Amino acid sequence: MNVILASGSPRRLDLLRAIGVEPRVVVPDVDESVHPAEGAIDYVRRVAASKLEAVRSNLGSAAVGTLVVAADTTVEVEGMILAKPTDAADAVAMLGRLSGREHRVHTGLAVAAAVPGCRSTDWEGHVEVVSARVWFRSLSTAEIEAYVATGEPLDKAGAYAIQGGAKDFVDRIEGEVSGIIGLPLERLTDIAAGLGVRLSR
Repeated sequence: MNVILASGSPRRLDLLRAIGVEPRVVVPDVDESVHPAEGAIDYVRRVAASKLEAVRSNLGSAAVGTLVVAADTTVEVEGMILAKPTDAADAVAMLGRLSGREHRVHTGLAVAAAVPGCRSTDWEGHVEVVSARVWFRSLSTAEIEAYVATGEPLDKAGAYAIQGGAKDFVDRIEGEVSGIIGLPLERLTDIAAGLGVRLSR
């Protein structure tokens, strides 16, 4: 089974490699802006599904024996979506908003398979949202600014990487850590198994 990762995220690629999967990376061209009045869960579900479809629809006869995996992650606090910061000042503001409180991390996960023996037009697919809860301790202005100065938060939803420098900001979590990073591996392997594909080692 060929696996295609419909995402340019190096973190998602690393997560798949960690379970022994070496996917082909295809970066889809989709609209990732938040639509008016769109909630965080609807947002990541739509974007993940759009990424999946953008890649799947271009495979044609090459589809048979292929699993396509797409995902999109965002942070939600008090009903507000925190996507990737626009600049360092925006990252500082986001981390200040997260300081000392709970927030949720939502990852839209879209998976489709064209298993061997089927026609290239025969796909089975699944789209869902996997969520986790994260509690940050109270952060000082100095430590927020020092973290932002590393550059790590600038391409991350919510302006932080739980697997990186922000791990010390976390009091506790409820949910799958890999989902907070950007690809919930446990759920992905379950979905793939339901589509007849074994992903884990």
